Amino acid sequence: MSLLARLAPHLPYVRRYARALTGDQTTGDNYVRVALEALAAGERQLPPEMTPRVALYHVFHAIWASTGAQLEDKSGMEGRDDASRRLMQIAPRSRQAFLLTALEGFTPSEAAQILDADAMDVERLIAEAQSDIDAELATDVLIIEDEAIISADIESLVKELGHRVTGTATTHDEAVDAVARHRPGLVLADIQLADGSSGIDAVKDILKRIDVPVIFITAFPERLLTGERPEPTFLITKPFQPETVKAAISQALFFHPSRQREAA
Repeated sequence: MSLLARLAPHLPYVRRYARALTGDQTTGDNYVRVALEALAAGERQLPPEMTPRVALYHVFHAIWASTGAQLEDKSGMEGRDDASRRLMQIAPRSRQAFLLTALEGFTPSEAAQILDADAMDVERLIAEAQSDIDAELATDVLIIEDEAIISADIESLVKELGHRVTGTATTHDEAVDAVARHRPGLVLADIQLADGSSGIDAVKDILKRIDVPVIFITAFPERLLTGERPEPTFLITKPFQPETVKAAISQALFFHPSRQREAA
């Protein structure tokens, strides 16, 4: 298989990543072009121990490092969208680790391969980026959960990140009423609620009123992962790991369009 055929499926994604990393599509595309030219000329090789996608991103970062690019140029910030401006405020190395995992879906170990870093360092960089994001996008949170202990655990995690819990609900009706009283900037929802009502229905009714990021935290993921569209972007299975919830909150707030408009 030719080099182009091996890499073609991954090029749209590395372009997306380069654009997010540099804050500009033209600049990002230039880095991708130089990386491909280096591969075609034999100046760079895809590491054989890596998958083609991981290897492509690895070469992209090698090119970036070899050119001495700093990704700290704030010029032209007024012409960038809100997400790009916020990204450019995050330290470059943390920005890379965050985008590789949050936007591109790489595991921390794959991100470590791409960045020629230790996996523990990547985890630290991701946490630093999440901390910067949470501090900038602190918001009001509605928790929809009928198990008191789990609700308290989630509330504690939310507060650790600097957000405010302005409502808790255990049923569909309580959730809808809570939104009517106070508009949240984020919703964390279970599926199976007290009195037999549905968190899915509650979220659907909430989204008819407001545009808000939603994270489902449930022991019944199969009720959401039906193969039909749309499916939830953020779905966490119980029992959950605290760091998983924290990462999902950061990603949901950062990438949701309504949050980007509010931060303008």
